[in-house]
Amino acid sequence: MAILEIRKYPDEVLEKKAEPVEAVDEALQRLMDDMVETMYAASGVGLAAPQVGVSKRLIVVDVSHLEGETAPLVVLVNPEIIESHGSIKTEEGCLSLPEFLTTVERAETVTVKGLDMEGRETTMPVEGLLAVALQHEIDHLDGTLILDRASFLKREFYKKQLRKNLAKARAG
Repeated sequence: MAILEIRKYPDEVLEKKAEPVEAVDEALQRLMDDMVETMYAASGVGLAAPQVGVSKRLIVVDVSHLEGETAPLVVLVNPEIIESHGSIKTEEGCLSLPEFLTTVERAETVTVKGLDMEGRETTMPVEGLLAVALQHEIDHLDGTLILDRASFLKREFYKKQLRKNLAKARAG
């Protein structure tokens, strides 16, 4: 297993719709393992394949290390939300958007369908933080970032700060 580089905004791979996975093979299994290791190393609760530079529909999520959460590690290939209910607002961050937090409104409960680590079809009804995390990671597969869900002013302020930091890095 290996820790992969997490791509940061404005990397183009983050804004593209990821391709469906055709087969759960040995190479995909290795990517799954590497993504899980990378997520844990970065202290994240989820990671989508585009965040490590792979434009495939694959996500990993584990919210169990957060206070009060008891959900298992979730690895899903070609995930899709087939049902959603309710509404919840939570503050979200993202490994691809360092130091950016914003309040996002999402469904409180969702049912997600996809393939598990062995390539078997699975359907999972989930709620709360796990539901939020799954929606966040599935957004990544569609090229949507939490930056896209932030207010115009917050989004523009972040982009301005990013440009300023990049200019400093180039100059220094």
